[in-house]
Amino acid sequence: MNGTSNGRVLITGASGFIGSAAVRAFLKAGFAVRAFVRPASPRTNLKGLPIEIAEGDITNGPSVAAALTDVQYLIHAAADYRLWAKDPSQIFAVNVTGTKTVLEAALKSGVEKIVYTSSVCTLAQPPHEKAADETLSLAPEQAFNAYKKSKTLAEQAVRDLICAAGLPAVIVNPSAPIGPRDIKPTPTGRIILESAAGRMPAYVDTGLNLVHVDDVAMGHVLALQSGVPGERYILGGQNIRLKDMLTEIARQTGRRPPRVRLPVAAVLPFAVASEAFAWVTGVTPFATRDSLKMARDFMYFKDTKARKELGYRSRPYEEGVSDAIAWFRNEGMLPQKTVSFARRFNALRH
Repeated sequence: MNGTSNGRVLITGASGFIGSAAVRAFLKAGFAVRAFVRPASPRTNLKGLPIEIAEGDITNGPSVAAALTDVQYLIHAAADYRLWAKDPSQIFAVNVTGTKTVLEAALKSGVEKIVYTSSVCTLAQPPHEKAADETLSLAPEQAFNAYKKSKTLAEQAVRDLICAAGLPAVIVNPSAPIGPRDIKPTPTGRIILESAAGRMPAYVDTGLNLVHVDDVAMGHVLALQSGVPGERYILGGQNIRLKDMLTEIARQTGRRPPRVRLPVAAVLPFAVASEAFAWVTGVTPFATRDSLKMARDFMYFKDTKARKELGYRSRPYEEGVSDAIAWFRNEGMLPQKTVSFARRFNALRH
């Protein structure tokens, strides 16, 4: 279907971070978009867009089947991306059961092509700060938290349907998206938010792959147009050390970058306390024991395959940081732009 851009596409998770970016990307590419959202989901990210809304839940088969009526293409972006939940079964219900429900309904409806939004967390991480590619798979039993295990199980379910039933699905594996409309926010977005607010005076030595959410969204369009069913494509950006990311956030917000490097073990008591507080209050903890386990590895990835086969491109990560900060400010989640001590001192001198 290379070059096709005039069909109706159903996007699950359309009110979320990646989903709402995908809605915009598909509209720009000339598709008619039907957004599948839960009745209680906020529609802020979809306000004013020329789309059709279908309400339902991805774990509810009849509502999914109704939303797929007269749909040619499906983007399954809905997911529970929490790294911690009081009841982990909720994560599995959305990411595994929900994915099976949506894709089985898509098979019955006869959609022409599907893009399933997986995650780089389904990939095994090579040692020594090397970047992983699509050939390295993480087995579910190797996953150490509910999110990673649920996404590996969900991706395996997609592959099983591709092999057993001919599901016309392309798999995309976004890295750590950043940018505007991070409404909840995501774990990476929360790092930007906390750092921009001056609440991260220290850091651990780890690394991650940062990509603008709008580039991830465009990657979905390219995957639908040119991706090969059964293949998976990393949608990534730049491999960045956490220290460098925090330094860039400080530069953009006029703050001093963190100077204290902590070993992972030193943060463990804080993570335990954060989880205990979350159990009592229900507030998502900023640091967890599982997130510290993830920090022991440099989550580096290479998107060579997507660039070569799909024509995928990504912008510098600094633009994603800037867009995220601007959006958080506009939403009242951050104070207005701060001025560094040096700039204030120079202003007083003159």
